[in-house]
Amino acid sequence: MDIEFLETSMPFLLKGLSTTAAITAISVAIGFNLGLGLALMRLSENRLLAGFAKYYSMVFRGTPLLVQLFLFYYGLGQIGFIKSNAITWWIISDGARCAVMAMALNTAAYTSEILRGGLLSVPAGVKEAAKATGMSPFLRFRRIEFPLAIRQALPAYGNELILVVKGTSLASTITVLEITGYAKRLMSQTFAIFEVFALAGAIYLVINLTLVMLIRVLEGHLMRHEAR
Repeated sequence: MDIEFLETSMPFLLKGLSTTAAITAISVAIGFNLGLGLALMRLSENRLLAGFAKYYSMVFRGTPLLVQLFLFYYGLGQIGFIKSNAITWWIISDGARCAVMAMALNTAAYTSEILRGGLLSVPAGVKEAAKATGMSPFLRFRRIEFPLAIRQALPAYGNELILVVKGTSLASTITVLEITGYAKRLMSQTFAIFEVFALAGAIYLVINLTLVMLIRVLEGHLMRHEAR
């Protein structure tokens, strides 16, 4: 790998950085909120809601993300009412939108388990004390339970964010030109397989190292009371 190859290849690969970042950000935003809802459903006393959340998590965590991408992109288009509906067809007709949908639903399953563990770790005495002060269930959740749960869940959720970033590379299999998609195109032009994917891997490494640093800073901020 010489300097000239590096100077020409790196800008080409970085064209996919914005797409990778967009897929990651949108998937995480949707997946976190959906995962929180599923975690609350899982902890609900309603057996129907709890059962739905449980089996949703089992299905999406028990099947490969690549298979889910193929099912959404290639499979859903074969269903008549999805093709006839403007909204659903708009989603699955584009590879990037389909990748966002698949990754959001996938990360929601993992996020629900992470947040459920965090919510279960909140001491019962804290909940009872908040209840005794007259807080409503929503206010108690917003001010007491959720902040304590997210502190416990943040390290595990940080790992999930890294997995989402790496999972965006699978979007290249459904025609999305993100970092790996541009790497495949560059490889077909130069036949420099090792060099191209080494550069692509380095970009992913820098992204994830930056993400790890940001998570550690946030974790330190949330746990600053223990440092005192």
